[in-house]
Amino acid sequence: MNILGAAVVPHPPIILPEVGHGEEQKISATTQAYEEISRRVVELNPDTIIVTSPHSIMYSDYFHISPGEQATGNMRRFSAPTVSLQVNYDAQLAQKLSSLAAAEKIPAGTLGERDASLDHGTMIPLRFLQLAGLDFNRVKFVRIGLSGLNAATHYKFGQLIAQAAENLGRKIFFMASGDLSHKLKADGPYGLAPEGAIFDSQVMNNLSSGNFLRLLTMDEKICSRAAECGLRSFWIMAGALDKKSVTAEKLSYEGTFGVGYGIVWFNVNGADEARNFDMQLADFKRRESLRRKASEDDFVKLARHSLETFVKTHKPAELPENLSAELLNRRAGAFVSLHKDGNLRGCIGTILATQDNLAEEILQNAISACSRDPRFEPVTVDELDDIEYSVDVLGEPERIFSVKDLDVKRYGVIVENGNRRGLLLPDLEGVDTVEEQIAIAKRKANIRADEKVSLWRFEVIRHH
Repeated sequence: MNILGAAVVPHPPIILPEVGHGEEQKISATTQAYEEISRRVVELNPDTIIVTSPHSIMYSDYFHISPGEQATGNMRRFSAPTVSLQVNYDAQLAQKLSSLAAAEKIPAGTLGERDASLDHGTMIPLRFLQLAGLDFNRVKFVRIGLSGLNAATHYKFGQLIAQAAENLGRKIFFMASGDLSHKLKADGPYGLAPEGAIFDSQVMNNLSSGNFLRLLTMDEKICSRAAECGLRSFWIMAGALDKKSVTAEKLSYEGTFGVGYGIVWFNVNGADEARNFDMQLADFKRRESLRRKASEDDFVKLARHSLETFVKTHKPAELPENLSAELLNRRAGAFVSLHKDGNLRGCIGTILATQDNLAEEILQNAISACSRDPRFEPVTVDELDDIEYSVDVLGEPERIFSVKDLDVKRYGVIVENGNRRGLLLPDLEGVDTVEEQIAIAKRKANIRADEKVSLWRFEVIRHH
């Protein structure tokens, strides 16, 4: 067995005495757990340690593998320049991983290095290993950044890490560096969100039970509102443990400073073909797609019909028979929004009616959302089962003269300066204030923040 074990670890700089100056004593359980897993790693005597870090080089659509033979880092940024490290990279393993990723069409490699120094997400676990007596002259490292890609891709990349180690005969240990929620306390550095504690509880339960399917299918809204840090790191680790029998052991969890710090150890016991979470995830997504389609109303079904027809045939769809009277007899502006894996995939619409009826409006705007949104590449056939739809039917815009007449949950906003006009729908994820709503609408219209605008508000009926 080439993968000897794995651990989920946090990376709070304050845990180091040189940074904390006594404050580290408030998270002594995390310190003790870190010291214990570091001792265990030294005993396992790996050839190479894989470290995935949210604070290494990160791209939205690419996994960055740090290149070269060596790297150095220090904690100068945290006023502790005497804490420094030098590591030797396993360049051969990094190259093998890059080659396997290319063959599997997973976007990963050593290109795009912006900062060769070790980030603190890597420094903290390595510092504990150093203090535990790990021989940094013998053991090599591979440092990997995360990406904005979906859970299945992170898992697949983890599988390739294990495959690369097996191909080269490397004994590896996997350290998934990542904090949990950053919103556990009102007086913490990032404030309080109720989803913070929910996220941490779910992640720790999923990790401690070894239930990687639940880890891979967590609610994206909870994850986003919790301001999590390490979930994608854990997804890659799960992939590296694919089809492995593991014993999970929770060593500690603390949220003293408003950020969740969890440490979980995974002992590898041998093979277990039933722990094929890539296949389980694919089955889960198929079931979810069928469930979504079964629950869609006529508005969303029409948007899906239009988009799927256009993507598959490159021709507009004909209106289906037996549409409701509202779709056929009403005229109104409408926006079609597309999401994939919790992320926006396209959104195009019309403020006022441009077609003979609402059905035609949705038909045309669904095509635009999948093929003409300048922020995204056109939707492909392979993505169709993963697309989630919403259709917003707009009420008549109403001129207003004060921001006090806006409500970010109830009203959308239109801003106008000359011939520049921007619109933002109401009740959007991550838009919590009227000020944010107006600022985003201004940016969409290329209107400077300090420029005055005329304001309109409108209500919508949202169909999921």
